[in-house]
Amino acid sequence: MATASKTTSASSKSASRTRSTAKKAKPAIATFDKDQELHAYREMLLIRRFEEKAGQLYGMGLIGGFCHLYIGQEAVVVGLQMAKKDGDQMITGYRDHGHMLAMDLDPKGVMAELTGRRGGLSKGKGGSMHMFSKEKHFYGGHGIVGAQVSLGTGLGFANKYRENGNVAMAFFGDGASNQGQVYESFNMAELWKLPVVYVIENNKYGMGTSVSRASATTDLSQRGASFGIPGEQVDGMDVRAVKAASEKALEWCRSGKGPYILEMITYRYRGHSMSDPAKYRSKDEVQKMRTEHDPIEQVRKRLLDNGWATEDDLKAIDKDVRAKVAEAAEFAQTDPEPDVSELYTDILL
Repeated sequence: MATASKTTSASSKSASRTRSTAKKAKPAIATFDKDQELHAYREMLLIRRFEEKAGQLYGMGLIGGFCHLYIGQEAVVVGLQMAKKDGDQMITGYRDHGHMLAMDLDPKGVMAELTGRRGGLSKGKGGSMHMFSKEKHFYGGHGIVGAQVSLGTGLGFANKYRENGNVAMAFFGDGASNQGQVYESFNMAELWKLPVVYVIENNKYGMGTSVSRASATTDLSQRGASFGIPGEQVDGMDVRAVKAASEKALEWCRSGKGPYILEMITYRYRGHSMSDPAKYRSKDEVQKMRTEHDPIEQVRKRLLDNGWATEDDLKAIDKDVRAKVAEAAEFAQTDPEPDVSELYTDILL
């Protein structure tokens, strides 16, 4: 018995060391050429400037209800967008403006939806949390925490049923990762080998609560282990790391192996929503992330260091992006509000 106990103990230690070594393995980083760096820079900058303007309009009372900004998390959705193929779907929660912009939806339509105008993506009836585009395969922002995970699993089921080779990407946060429906979805997705990438955008705080205080296990990439779903943690502040991990996950799903989990370690600079003063964290913490890990500044530095762009080039890009956002804001303030008759359309009975 003693020998067996020692053997078991040694085996457990060996397995523990193996797991520890696996976790410490250096993640893959995609190699970007000049065009890819410039594309990533422009796309992330568009999201950043758009969200800054949305925050201003909210402060002016032109956007009502809830408004959750994506500032700081831009590399996650841009990296995934650079890895996906036409036909792949995205579905997310209420922090959704950046996802739509990354999927090449018109900034005017996004901003007009925020202000409740006729030209909004959901005809002004959805607001910040409920936008949709069948044309671009964006299946919405969703206000119910975790609801998009089961819906995204349904998209994966449809892809497998139709044998179209597409993959669904379901985005959710660290807070939503504790929802029961998430694990029901994991079980079905692995059981039926559905092509779904579950993207956990771990921005460290579920509303105002640190993930370390809300989750018994904080390595969220392993949440699918009991179902046999592989997962990995990714530097969600580095667009190259996101693209590399996303390509691996998408290929896994596309080849018929079932779902995959990507935990994007990221950070939001603003509060949970515009009504959140974010007093649960220090200004030094936020400033450290901005100074040392900002996703846009990382790309900016590489462009300058490689001689692929000058300061003037980057200023020109910023000017162009600001003009596009200003145009969207102007449209969102002058476009007519929906006709009252719209209250009776798009209703399922």
